[in-house]
Amino acid sequence: MAKQVDNVNDMGVHGSGDVLDAIQSVAHLVRSRQLQVLRGGEEDLTPLEARVLLYFLHHPGGTLGELTEHSGRDKSQLGRLLGGLKERGWLQAETDEKDRRLVRFTLTERARRRQKSMMSQRSQLIETAIHGFTDAERHSLLALLERVRSNLDSLA
Repeated sequence: MAKQVDNVNDMGVHGSGDVLDAIQSVAHLVRSRQLQVLRGGEEDLTPLEARVLLYFLHHPGGTLGELTEHSGRDKSQLGRLLGGLKERGWLQAETDEKDRRLVRFTLTERARRRQKSMMSQRSQLIETAIHGFTDAERHSLLALLERVRSNLDSLA
């Protein structure tokens, strides 16, 4: 006698691994959609380049050291990336007046225009992702994700 599968009454008992799979799946979809936006612009930007530009949008005059501390990335990798963004006209670099060893970075006008467009597209992506959620559901989701992040941070 063949085993019957009851998909209608299956309550979908999931293992702990399913949570991580779901988080990774959502993160992959978000990165994929963001990459489509980045590739649709006047010049291709990598996701890391876009995040670096976003950092300097929120921290004008920031330094390589501050970016390294904020991102947790390798300083030499970020230094090369900043050099490339500067060469391609996305960033301006000025030596700090008080400490000539420091270089401070700001977005060019071109980069500010591009960031405004990307932020608008990001807002649309967010609205699509949480479409139909109540305020309570959004708050619950954020609280649960914060707990996941906090639990993972405790491993360090």
